Amino acid sequence: MSELPTSDLRALKARYPAVFDRPASSRLGVPTLILAALALFIFGLNELEFSPQRMWAGLNQLGWFVLLMIPPDPGASLPTYLAAMGETLSIAVLGTTLAAAMALPVSLLAARNIVPTNLVRFPVRRFLDSIRGVDTLIWALVWINVVGLGPFAGVLAIAVSDFGSFGKLFSEAFETADQKQVEGIRAAGGTPLHEIRFGLLPQVLPVIAGQLLYFIESNTRSATIIGIVGAGGIGLQLAEQIRVLEWQKVSFLILMIMVAVAAIDAISSRLRFAIIGRRAVV
Repeated sequence: MSELPTSDLRALKARYPAVFDRPASSRLGVPTLILAALALFIFGLNELEFSPQRMWAGLNQLGWFVLLMIPPDPGASLPTYLAAMGETLSIAVLGTTLAAAMALPVSLLAARNIVPTNLVRFPVRRFLDSIRGVDTLIWALVWINVVGLGPFAGVLAIAVSDFGSFGKLFSEAFETADQKQVEGIRAAGGTPLHEIRFGLLPQVLPVIAGQLLYFIESNTRSATIIGIVGAGGIGLQLAEQIRVLEWQKVSFLILMIMVAVAAIDAISSRLRFAIIGRRAVV
């Protein structure tokens, strides 16, 4: 490859000085950012009292716990654990379904192509954001104090938490829908309700169904976690066995949760694929 003549190089430098002669502040920008990020990382480790000695001691302790967990053994509690696992799945399914049912009508008010005025859409969107900003575990603690311990608190926690997420996702699905069908219904004399029912919903429902299945899969894990704080299900059993140091039962419960989540994931993936295929055909 031939080199550029010196005269041409001078001409390029004169024409584009910012490319060839960057100021010192620009050249130092990236190294300064890297050093600042490194300093912040080291400061964070110090504030969190991180030390290699503690990490090594913790790994040794973890290895000891793993040895205590082998072999996994439910003992005489297998029927209880199966019932608790069924309760966890019920919490996930009921909570997710309730959240979707509540979010669907509210999401219509948050969609720009359905409610063009900001007077309604803006407060609805901010309300959904505020609900979505609180974690499921916090909602579980709130509902446990409101309705008491048990799976009902878990259902309400998942329903309220996912209500905000579904509202945002559903409204975005409505906004990205093809408007040609809506315009055709409007030109034929259809009402706004007809536009939603026959123009938007047929396009959006497959997306909503796919999101619903994904959230059921995700909430199976969430239902386990909120069960630890008293919202019922397999999480409550897991917390109890950890408290009494029954490590073989703990390992069995962990394996049980992993198998259940993997099964839900496989079923959900197949159903989502079927829905996407059906949508493509339609």
